[in-house]
Amino acid sequence: MRYISTRGQAEALDFEKVLLAGLAGDGGLYVPETLPKWDADFLRGLQGKSYEEIAHAVIAPFTAGCFTSDELRELISKTYANFRHTARAPLKQIGDDLWLCELHTGPTLAFKDFAMQLIGNFYTTVLARRNERLTIIGATSGDTGSAAIEAFKGLDNVDVFILFPKGRVSDVQQRQMTTSAAANVYAMAVEGDFDDCQALVKASFNDHEFRDEIRLGGVNSINWGRVMAQIIYYVSTAVSLGAPDRKISFSVPTGNFGDIYAGYLAKQMGLPIDRLVIATNQNDILHRTVQTGKHFKDGVKPSISPSMDIQISSNFERLLFDLYDRNSQEIVSLMKALETGGFELSGDALKALRNNFDSENCSEVETFAEIKRVFDETGELLCPHSAVGAHAARKAKDKVPMVALATAHAAKFPDAVKEATGMSPDLPPFLADIMTRDERLDIIANDFDVLKSYVRAKRS
Repeated sequence: MRYISTRGQAEALDFEKVLLAGLAGDGGLYVPETLPKWDADFLRGLQGKSYEEIAHAVIAPFTAGCFTSDELRELISKTYANFRHTARAPLKQIGDDLWLCELHTGPTLAFKDFAMQLIGNFYTTVLARRNERLTIIGATSGDTGSAAIEAFKGLDNVDVFILFPKGRVSDVQQRQMTTSAAANVYAMAVEGDFDDCQALVKASFNDHEFRDEIRLGGVNSINWGRVMAQIIYYVSTAVSLGAPDRKISFSVPTGNFGDIYAGYLAKQMGLPIDRLVIATNQNDILHRTVQTGKHFKDGVKPSISPSMDIQISSNFERLLFDLYDRNSQEIVSLMKALETGGFELSGDALKALRNNFDSENCSEVETFAEIKRVFDETGELLCPHSAVGAHAARKAKDKVPMVALATAHAAKFPDAVKEATGMSPDLPPFLADIMTRDERLDIIANDFDVLKSYVRAKRS
């Protein structure tokens, strides 16, 4: 399989090169040249299979030529061996035809682990056989950073630099990044918001001299490997609930658009998804886009669901590429317009968007209310992001099973959960002392030259 850039000026690459490249050389994002197609027999064959077996069947075509079938099985088995539930992504019913898919069973208690642990193992294998060293610079609105640190900590051939917005992640999220004792890990609080952090990462990739000097790699969902790995739990969930013989809908707490874009890809390949609901908090640029066709930045407002406090959703570019019939010139024009404010979708593009997605937004009051409602009715404690997804799922639910993705453990956001329910969720025993561990943290200005100097100094 080969991958092409959404902006049309970078060479097509195989999976291994796409994994290591992260962002395309022309500033675009890599997508498959063509998608595999699944028929009903393929999906029925996955019923009753383990998560690992489903993972192998789903991603083998995407990684073809990079790993042998046996190598891929071994990497997948290693990836999910330390998850805390044998189903890996277990389902819990919270209402009539309303379900949670719990994606916080991994080592950092967030859905990011499903992809990050896998690409961490991919990187380790690929770098070892190429005898290369890599520098990873990643931006996080809360969970990507700790997942990346967990995946790459202690490796001799990888340095990890994680940028997060100062004061805009939860205390637990911050400490998951700043209490690692691994010598190859650096956590930096940026004076700005997540969009600023993400812009610094993209600037690092677009500065080709710096990129080559430090041998830069990416772990944000700009990296195709992240998106690919997230397709798996849509498939495992759907076949558990009766696919291909009945349709399933999903409500997805959405910030950078990678998670729900993975669901869109699954639908394009043949998974019988009825509705994909973009669930947003008060930073609802994507909801406004679906409702009005106008995609304009409106400033980031801090919320109790900080991982969704985003205005520039990187993976939306991948969807736009399809909405505009893979016309890379249109994408370049749209992305340029976004730099200065935004753009309005064409009529055909908006129609295609609405054919594939619904959307709901959720206020802070509604988020608290949903956490309380689910706890009172089921005893389940939801994190604020999962509550946004559950709220949207409840509003959008129709005649098919609706699954809300529960993206993080409630204990990562104890203040909000306690305010809503009176209950203070406990961290698992292996993280119980995290608030008393020593922190290693640097605060840096929102300045690309400052970032470059910092990275060069730490790597030397």
